[in-house]
This record gives sequence, C-alpha cells and structure tokens, in this order.
Amino acid sequence: MTSVDADVLILGAGAAGLVTALNARTRRVMIVTPDRGDGSTAASDLAQGGMAAAVGPTDSPLLHLQDTLRAGCDGVDVAAARLVCHEAVAAATYLETLGVRFARDAHGWTPHTEAAHSRARVLHVDGDATGAAIMHSLRQAAAAASHIEIAPCTRAVRLLTDAGGVYGVAAVDEDGRTLAIHARAVVIATGGIGGLFARSTNPVGACGDGAAMALAAGARCAALEFVQFHPTALDVEARPLPLLTEALRGAGAKLVDQDGVGIMTGVHPLEELAPRDVVSRAVYAAQDAGRRVRLDATRLNDCDIERAFPSAYRMCRAHGIDPRREPIPVTPAAHYHMGGVAVDLEGRTSLPGLWAVGEAACTGMHGANRLASNSLLEAVVFGQRLGRVLSRERLCAAAPRGASHVEPAILPQAEPGRTLRDVMWRCMGVVRSASGIAEGLEVIARLRKETPAAAFLDHARLLLAEHMLLAAACRTTSCGAHYRSDTADLGLAASA
Repeated sequence: MTSVDADVLILGAGAAGLVTALNARTRRVMIVTPDRGDGSTAASDLAQGGMAAAVGPTDSPLLHLQDTLRAGCDGVDVAAARLVCHEAVAAATYLETLGVRFARDAHGWTPHTEAAHSRARVLHVDGDATGAAIMHSLRQAAAAASHIEIAPCTRAVRLLTDAGGVYGVAAVDEDGRTLAIHARAVVIATGGIGGLFARSTNPVGACGDGAAMALAAGARCAALEFVQFHPTALDVEARPLPLLTEALRGAGAKLVDQDGVGIMTGVHPLEELAPRDVVSRAVYAAQDAGRRVRLDATRLNDCDIERAFPSAYRMCRAHGIDPRREPIPVTPAAHYHMGGVAVDLEGRTSLPGLWAVGEAACTGMHGANRLASNSLLEAVVFGQRLGRVLSRERLCAAAPRGASHVEPAILPQAEPGRTLRDVMWRCMGVVRSASGIAEGLEVIARLRKETPAAAFLDHARLLLAEHMLLAAACRTTSCGAHYRSDTADLGLAASA
C-alpha cells in the first residue's frame, strides 16, 4: 500500500474544488478526481443556465436575496444567502480575471431571465455553455498553479480518522491499488447525488460519495430530504439525461401536452417561470395522468434556438429532434441536492480536519428549493472563502505514517446498481409518501446485507440513501422540493 502526503487534500475537481485549490495559495494542494481531469464526472461542466448576479440597473443584492428566500420556502439560512448574494458580482469579476467571458453588450453584462428571478440576472457564456466555459478557465488556471497537484483516475473510498479527527483518505487508483493519502485538511467537493437516481441530469459518477463517506465517519449532515428535480430534462434513453436549460422557458418556451394544451396554465402565476419544484410537480402530475409532456420552443421571443441555445439545440438534434419545428419531450430528473455535509460559513464540518464546499456541502443557502443558477455562484463564493481560510489558518497536525489502518484488499467500487437507482427514484422522487419511504428502507436494508464488507464506498452510499429516506420520513409536511402526497393535496403551487 502506497502512502502520499499533502497539506490540503481536495476530493473532487468541479468548480468548488478548483476554486478552493486556487485560493489555498500557501499550501501544497492535492486534488483527487475519479476522471482523467477532463471534467467527465463534474456537474459544473454541464451547467447550461449560468451564474446569478445582480448586475442590472434595476437589480440589487437585496432583490437577489429576496428571490433566494422566496424560492427556498422559509428554509434558507439568511446569513449564508446574504453573504453569497452580496459577493456575486465580485465572484463574476474573479472568474473574468481567469478568462471567463460572460456575454456583454456596449452597456455591460447581458444576463438571462430564469425561473423565480424577479430580474434578468443570470450571467452566461455562448447562450447555454456557461459551465463548460467556467470549467475550462478553472482547469487552465489549476494546471498553471505550482502549488496544485491533480491525481486523476483515483477514487476516495473512505475517510481516515482517529481520536483527533480526519487525517486523510483511503483511495483506489485506476489499477485497483490502495492508497493512503494523508493531509492536514481534507475538503469534500464531490458534487451531488443524482447518480443514486434512475433519472438524473448529473454525471453517472455523482453518487454523493463525499457526503456518504462523511456520514460513515460520523460527520453531521443536514437537509438530506431536499432534492431538486429539474422539470425539463430531455426524455430520451440516456445516462445522464441531457438538461434543457431553464433559460429556454425564460425566452418563451412553453410546456404543453400531446394536444398542445399548456401544462402550467392555472397552476402558478409565473407559469413556466414558477419555482422548479412547482414546475416539476406539474410535469409529474401530467405524466401520472397519462399525458405526454413537451417543451415547445418553436416560437421563442426574438431569438432562434440554434443561435441562442446551441448546446440544447445540439443535444436535441443528436437524439433526432428538431426543436425549431417540433416540441421537445421532457421529464423531471434529479438535478441538485440542497442538503449535504453541514458546514459553517467558512466550510468547517463537525469533524476536525474535515471541510466541505459546493453541492456536497450544506451551507443552508438554498433552503428547501434552490433558486436557478445560484449553485455555480455558491461554489465560487464559498470556494474562495474556504481557500483563503485554509491558506491562513493553523491546520491539524499531519498524522504519523503508521497511523493508517487501511485494508489492502478494498474491493473496486461499482456505480450504484439499478435496484438502488430505481428505488430512490420511486421512493425519494418528485412525490413521496410514508408507504414509499418504508419500501425504500426495506430495499436498502436488503442491499446492505448483500454487499461485501470490504466494499466501503458501496456501504457508505447505502448509508446516505438510508439517511435521505429517514429525513424524508421525519418531515411529514411538504416544503419546497420535498413533497408528501400522503399529508396534503397535490399542492403544485406550494412554493408560490
């Protein structure tokens, strides 16, 4: 077994992990990522909509905060949300210093409108290629930074702990060799949990591994029941499901059934631009009633979909759909986790030596329902803050080399099987009930018995799924993205 040392070890190479690494300038930083450094496991690359910031002449951080609070259904940590909304313009400026070129005209930035925003405030690149553009610039900056080392094709499977807290991880490289990576600070930046669901817009490897390992080590997690389902994933045979950006609806695309009847008519005053949980439940209800849901983008407001939304256009054409001439089949899909490893405003978790940032962390900013395009923003703002803290703060003493007790025969970790993905979609999906949650817990208990003891990460994922179901069971009333069909009518407008 090989031992490796670093000052700061970051698990994950998405936007949050890279920004944290870039800002931890005084430390030797190692980034561990299961991909080859190409972003294939990072949801940040797939973010089409953009990054929210109050840049318009009639906008303000206060209005941005109010929209965030309204979408979050009274579950938002106001201090966290206020911090991020007030730092949004500075975060955008920081990204531009790294080479990101948000769309501008002669008067300045030209933001999009997205659901539940009272102003056009979503900065974008090339219409719907914002995430890819941001990640390209971040990867270039990280590659040029002398204090950052990236370990590709390496998956962390278990946190290493002792009485003093977390001092590293056990990991497996692409050849199946076990590594013990020691660090004075371990940062979880592993992204979301969509890979646990049968229908998801997340990369298939985004299975909540960071939160799962943190739970297994005894860290506190929060808001695990709050999973946001994007209402307009492309309804095709694919993993992950291609995402159709909310900005399409902001530009005038309408949700209709097979007869052209509007899905959102009479459901919410904002119709297509209602909060995501409202729109997702409306689409789910229509599907449950046997209606086929389509997104009609054939008559957008003063723009052509091929020019304005090239990524969405290419994805549709790749699946034999011409969105200029026909409505696009859509379905809700697991998209973003508002819950995660509980952290303070500087990224500290309940375990010494362990930090978390990005979607894997729960700052409380998103409450029960994330406002569109606040996720990239949160990743950048809290990534900058955490990196600066790690640069200046006295970190935990490095563990002695002999402290690691890592089994030499850790089993290779498979992606979650169809049984787990199906039961999570069925029992922790858009609409939940006590009977469905109980079914899910029974299935997970059976899967745990069938999983070999040495499959540490598989067991941790099952533990996370179990805790998500238990959190959903405990919250018997509907709130934001968490909807209980057995305690209320189908309240489509719960987030109004």
